[in-house]
Amino acid sequence: MSEYKFDLIAAGSPIMDSLINVSEEFVAGIDGGKGGMELVDSAYIENLIAKAGVTVTSAPGGSAANSIFAASNLGLKTAIIGKVGNDDVSVDYQEQYLDINGSTELFKRSNSPHGHCLSLITPDKQRTMRTSLGAAMELSIDDVSVADFENVKVAHLEGYMLYNRDLIFHVLECAKQAGCIISLDLSAHEVVNASADVLKEIIEKYVDVVFANEDEAAAFTGIESDYEAMAKYLSKLCEVAVVKMGADGCFVADENSITKVDAFEVETVVDTTGAGDAFAGGFLYGLIQGWSLDHSAVLASLLGAEVVQVIGAKIPEESWVSIKEFIKESIK
Repeated sequence: MSEYKFDLIAAGSPIMDSLINVSEEFVAGIDGGKGGMELVDSAYIENLIAKAGVTVTSAPGGSAANSIFAASNLGLKTAIIGKVGNDDVSVDYQEQYLDINGSTELFKRSNSPHGHCLSLITPDKQRTMRTSLGAAMELSIDDVSVADFENVKVAHLEGYMLYNRDLIFHVLECAKQAGCIISLDLSAHEVVNASADVLKEIIEKYVDVVFANEDEAAAFTGIESDYEAMAKYLSKLCEVAVVKMGADGCFVADENSITKVDAFEVETVVDTTGAGDAFAGGFLYGLIQGWSLDHSAVLASLLGAEVVQVIGAKIPEESWVSIKEFIKESIK
């Protein structure tokens, strides 16, 4: 049994993801262009779903929350610091988290609709997202205290929190005061660019483990194409740096070593939603179990490979069976 109340908690936006397959004509007929993400209200999302008249695939999402769902499925004791809404979407989100033994204790409550993201997937597999942040955007400094992080081994933050400077600095201070290992996923190169004036300071002062994909790492380091050099650069700022390169694998570095870990081969990529988040959840699971960095990265790569074979960020139950068998075999 773990000595901690929670092995891993996340701070970020708990968002319900809904995904539907639509035609090019459908996307052309809505406000805004194809691809990317635009903010809308919850009524707009519900109207789009009704207008499409197709089967909806829904699963709990949110960048850091996706990592937590993966880790919870692997058996860690987890919780999420984020604000949930007052509607049926919120109830569904929390019930699905409870089903995998997650704790809802650290959720903060709002009277607003729950955060909701609709992904419109066209035949070319491109996603056009319309997001209503709802309750998720209401998380404030007053909602979070050092007590939320006490008796927690690892706190994982999504880079999107950098858009709220006061909040992320407060969350980082609380986690540090509580003695947590702090993990940060840079989330998007736009986040890195928008946070260029404070991000290096944050990583050096607060962060123990940093995750970045190739675009985020390039934006932060100013290094082009040399992913090994990016990982080395980042590892000089914190304990562990992971640079993810999709199908080309990843580099994992600390002050003493750097290792390239190959990605698992996938026959057909269906949707990349949440692949990097699942990767982080798998890597942090290994770290918490005391595995080596490269061993943790192998499990992380397996989770990422499973996610890209389905629509959305939710790994199917049958895949978790094979993942857990892989873990049993790998630790013999």
